Amino acid sequence: MACSSCSTGSNGQPRGCKNNGTCGSDGCNKLTVFDWLGNMALPNGQEPFNCVEVRFKNGRKHYYMNPDKISLSIGDVVATQAQFGHDVGIVTLTGELVRIQMKHKKVDPDDQEAVKKIYRKATEKDIRIWKEMRDKEEPMKVRARQFAIDLHLEMKISDIEYQGDGSKATFYYTAEERVDFRELIKVYAREFRTRIEMRQVGFRQEAARLGGIGSCGRELCCSTWLTDFRSVSTSSARYQQLSLNPLKLAGQCGKLKCCLNYELDAYLEALESFPKTDIKLKTQKGIGVYQKTDIFKGHIWYAYEGEWMNWHKLTVDQANEIIDLNNKNKPVASLEEFAADLIDDDKIHYENVVGQDSLTRFDRPKRRRKRNKNRNRRKNNRKASSNAK
Repeated sequence: MACSSCSTGSNGQPRGCKNNGTCGSDGCNKLTVFDWLGNMALPNGQEPFNCVEVRFKNGRKHYYMNPDKISLSIGDVVATQAQFGHDVGIVTLTGELVRIQMKHKKVDPDDQEAVKKIYRKATEKDIRIWKEMRDKEEPMKVRARQFAIDLHLEMKISDIEYQGDGSKATFYYTAEERVDFRELIKVYAREFRTRIEMRQVGFRQEAARLGGIGSCGRELCCSTWLTDFRSVSTSSARYQQLSLNPLKLAGQCGKLKCCLNYELDAYLEALESFPKTDIKLKTQKGIGVYQKTDIFKGHIWYAYEGEWMNWHKLTVDQANEIIDLNNKNKPVASLEEFAADLIDDDKIHYENVVGQDSLTRFDRPKRRRKRNKNRNRRKNNRKASSNAK
């Protein structure tokens, strides 16, 4: 994500404006929430909400209490409480909207274990150490992956995040099965000389942290705006009449694309009027078996048993009419009499909408302007002006 005047760097922060993602409304960061209550004044006698939202690396966010009532605004770098030492993050949301967000995510503001506190605004020393730790993460990740390969562990180190004071490093990894990394932790502690925490994430969460460009040409939904990961099954592709090709249905995470669920409800609502595919149409000529469905045009194709090459196109109403007659033990004559009433509109007529001209129009030589007419007009204008004088 980036605003119009900057681009995203390797750490998820913009490079161009050099403002560390605090471009006025914090619009350069992933999963940014617009504070639509920011311009509204509180009633008389009511104190502002005492919790703020703080963002860390790759969109990780937590809520913190402000017991000392420090004046904070969006974009301030703060030192927050951690299990050991302190962490450094950026304030992304303040005010009453934080209360709504905490209620939506079921976070109790009075729970001191879940909601830690803010120590202070980050000093120059805090920011300097924080940036030094960020610079160490990329070369450290390369070495960490090599150590895991040397120990023959079936896992992938996807990302590393240092705590703001450098006292702890969190290793995010993905694995298909359970991994015994006790020996790996010893190697990491000996080589990197810091407290180590291993945290397993799913493949979708890994793609959300790393980001990327999808097959649609846009940034990944999980790394920009999608916050909840719902399960996606192959039935979503079947309902939408998509080819079950794993190369096309899978995203960068290797799982089914989240966008398969976006239009699923619309397809399910449209399919309610369609007959079930296992219902056969009984006619005097033979039994019709379902072959294909066009959800957008409302057409269904049936073929007689034994004549699989000849398909007959029916509308949804026609198919339901035949099924109703069959339920009343009244078989129809054939599918052809219904298919003959349907106008064949499969032919697509293309029109030239690009300039309505030929592509070779630029190859033609330009016509010379008739200069004589222009000269005569100038002479006439001069005579008219002299006569007027």
